[in-house]
Amino acid sequence: MATRWRGRGRALREWVDQVAREYPARLAMTVFAAVISIFTVLLLAPFATASGQRAPFVDALFTATSAVCITGLVVVDTGEYWSDYGRVVILTGIKVGGLGVMTIASLLGMAVSKRIGLTQRLLTASEIKSSRLGEVGTLVRIIIVTATTIEAIIALVLLPRFLSLGESVGDAVWHSVFYGISAFNNAGFVPTPEGLEPYAADWLIVLPIGLGLLVGALGFPVIHNLVVTRHEGRRWVRSWSLHTKLTMATSFALLIAGMVLISTLERDNERTLAGQDPWHRLLSVFFTAVNPRSGGFSTVDTGDLRQETWLVIDALMFVGGGSASTAGGIKVTTLAVMLLAIVAEARGDRDIEVFGRRVPRDTLRLSIAVVFIGATAVLISCVALLRMTEFPLSQILFEVLSAYATVGLSTGITGLLPDAAKYWLCALMFLGRVGTISVLGALALRDRRRIVRFPEERPIIG
Repeated sequence: MATRWRGRGRALREWVDQVAREYPARLAMTVFAAVISIFTVLLLAPFATASGQRAPFVDALFTATSAVCITGLVVVDTGEYWSDYGRVVILTGIKVGGLGVMTIASLLGMAVSKRIGLTQRLLTASEIKSSRLGEVGTLVRIIIVTATTIEAIIALVLLPRFLSLGESVGDAVWHSVFYGISAFNNAGFVPTPEGLEPYAADWLIVLPIGLGLLVGALGFPVIHNLVVTRHEGRRWVRSWSLHTKLTMATSFALLIAGMVLISTLERDNERTLAGQDPWHRLLSVFFTAVNPRSGGFSTVDTGDLRQETWLVIDALMFVGGGSASTAGGIKVTTLAVMLLAIVAEARGDRDIEVFGRRVPRDTLRLSIAVVFIGATAVLISCVALLRMTEFPLSQILFEVLSAYATVGLSTGITGLLPDAAKYWLCALMFLGRVGTISVLGALALRDRRRIVRFPEERPIIG
């Protein structure tokens, strides 16, 4: 009997490996759809709400999708509407969704890298090309340990501060753990009705959460590469992989640009930054610039920001964070490759070169596909929601980008949307979290070899 079960287990693992290689998009979408369904059922229990009444299906589905897709958009207040059981379910959904995204994204990255050389050093310090997709167990263990360790560090940093503010030990531990998991996974959920606004000027709370968002948005390949190369000393930065260098450089540039633009546009806004002292303003600007990476937290009411600032945040949300991370968007490396291609074209260079490396043309093709798919999804969704609601384009665009990039920021209209619009945003969150990664893997693995090639002819561009 034991031999039979071991044989079945081995056959199941082989089948999963085969599906991961041949149908990565189907595998990712099926798994995430099943997980969302489970958490929707859990939130439909009457004791999941504080009132003891069963939540409407659309609200349970929306909350489960937002949690598992680590978005943070909510149609009901998390701290008031859901019971302790409901908030534990949501936190579990965030944890499962974050680990699931990182695992599936990393597995797809491994599959992709065998063809086009992306996402190096996922399992060990050696090159990823020497790894095999079948080493699922080792990869999953590394991801779980890494994510849990970082979440625990954030929680341990927050715990003394919550205790010093007069919270009971139980509440302080709960809030620290919740914010630690929510921050690293870029989920944006908060356990209390007032959220982070009471701590807007508290560096000991806001800064650790902001740094947790940044680390989570870097992605597992970058975190792993930073860890395995830490012994290089002075050559540490030079020993980083190209993916790590592009992710770090682009993320830092976007953070600085976001801080400068937000500070400039909001400095005289009485409802946001104008009444704050310099240190409070610096913290608010930093946190507001970090969250479009896919964080979803806020210490300043997003609805009080100027529309020009909304547009800046729209652009930052669309880009998102690092590949194979808990962040959404088209990813910072996609933007970097597109910009490098423009620079190469302007210089007349045949190759895209950066940091002493040449970027394959296949990578540029994938980048173009990701940007086009993302822009098309946002365009269609904006048109659909404009037809369903009476809200202006500025708010609809913000909401759509927040859902697609799994950010969780909102101008305050999420709970006011009709059910049809909520269902649409659920599908958009699902697409933003699973679809782009799956399509990327599917496109990369479909490398058709043709014996006969047509003659080349250049169309006129521009």
